[in-house]
This record gives sequence, C-alpha cells and structure tokens, in this order.
Amino acid sequence: MPGQFKTEAVVLRTFRFGEADRILHLYTAERGRVNAIAKGVRRVKSRFGGRLEPLFRVNLVLHEGRGELCTVTQAETVAAHPALRERRDALERASQACDAVLRLLDSAEPNPPAYNLLCRELQLLDADPTAATRAHALSFRLKLLLAAGFAPELAACATCGDREHIGGFWPARVASSAPAARRGRSRSAARRTSSWSTRSVARWRRLPKRRRRR
Repeated sequence: MPGQFKTEAVVLRTFRFGEADRILHLYTAERGRVNAIAKGVRRVKSRFGGRLEPLFRVNLVLHEGRGELCTVTQAETVAAHPALRERRDALERASQACDAVLRLLDSAEPNPPAYNLLCRELQLLDADPTAATRAHALSFRLKLLLAAGFAPELAACATCGDREHIGGFWPARVASSAPAARRGRSRSAARRTSSWSTRSVARWRRLPKRRRRR
C-alpha cells in the first residue's frame, strides 16, 4: 500500500535524472530490490549530502506512491566504506559485488542472507586490502547463488552422471564435468579443476550454515 516506510539499504547503483535528481537502485533488508528517486540530491545544499552514493549502507525513510519509484525523504549513514574507495582493487571488487546483486536479485522480496552477505562483503573489503582478490570474488558469487536458491551441481557430472572422475567445471551449465563428457567440445567450454577442489566445495555446501566459514 502507498505510504511511508523505513528500511536499511545498500546503494547498488545510481544515475542522474533531470537537473538535480538521482535514480537509486537499492537492495534493502526488508523489501529486497527497491528503485527510488532522491530529489534535489545533486544540488550543492542538498540535505542528503553524499549519503546516497554507490556502496553506502544507509537507513532510509521512503515514500511509496502509485508510480514505480519510491521517493527518498530521509537518509542516515550506517557505513560509508571510505577505505575501499581509496584502493582500486577493493573498489572494483565492491562494485562487482553490487552488480552481481543487481543482476541476480531483481525481485521485491526480502532475502536476509543475501543482504547480510553483501554487507559483510563491503565491510571486509573496506577493512582488509588483501581480500580484493579474484578467488574471494568468486567465493562471494558462489555464496550469493546459494543465498538466492541456485546451487551448482558439483557432486556428479551433469552430462554422464559420473561421480568418481570429476575434473572440470562448465560455467554455462553451472555444473561439474567428467573427462569423458568433455571430449569433442571446445577447450573453453569447461574449466579444469582438481577432484579435491570440486569435492571440497560440494562438502562445504552440505554443512549447516552456522559451520560454514568465510
């Protein structure tokens, strides 16, 4: 129903609109994806200041009207993540994390595990420069897939069902592959992985969430 509501959110992306406004793509704790407009935010004396920039974690008060965009009426910073903005690698990884959430979670349904995962990722990249690696980015995306309800098939080959000779991963199928199933296909179709790596991730998936470590 139309009216005001409060929520915590991460600003995923923004772009200019009109002379002084800005469109915001938000991921919120209580409502999932929300698109909003911040009126007058680009003016020098805007009451929002710099609180509605990408990667900011904020407490918001929004007004929901009859249109597709909510209107931001109040904003308070929870975490600005200033340190990651000073390091190129951390800024790139943080932007990629927000982009992954933007592309994967496009519904207005809350997903607390995904929201908490994004918040922890931004906090980690802000605090620890060594976390801005490709391996860590891949780990985040895998966890985001799990939080969104998508689980890659890792225990057996997606083509032939072989469970003993797993030696590759097909990104297009989001699944493991056996050597026999990869014959006759292009080398780029499957990425080679060790059996130990694939089985380790499969075992990690079966662990209770409280026992999974970053």
